[in-house]
Amino acid sequence: MKTNNTTIKGFKAVDYMREVRDKISMDIKDMNFEEIKKYMEARRLKLTSK
Repeated sequence: MKTNNTTIKGFKAVDYMREVRDKISMDIKDMNFEEIKKYMEARRLKLTSK
């Protein structure tokens, strides 16, 4: 079995995770539960359609 050992230069997983988490937090800070559910569903669909 051949393994693909390529990496993305300069990619920092923890920094990326924090950036995404902070963006989501800012986006949903004033939403109620139903709006958050719609936001998460739309985000999931957007990410999986790529």
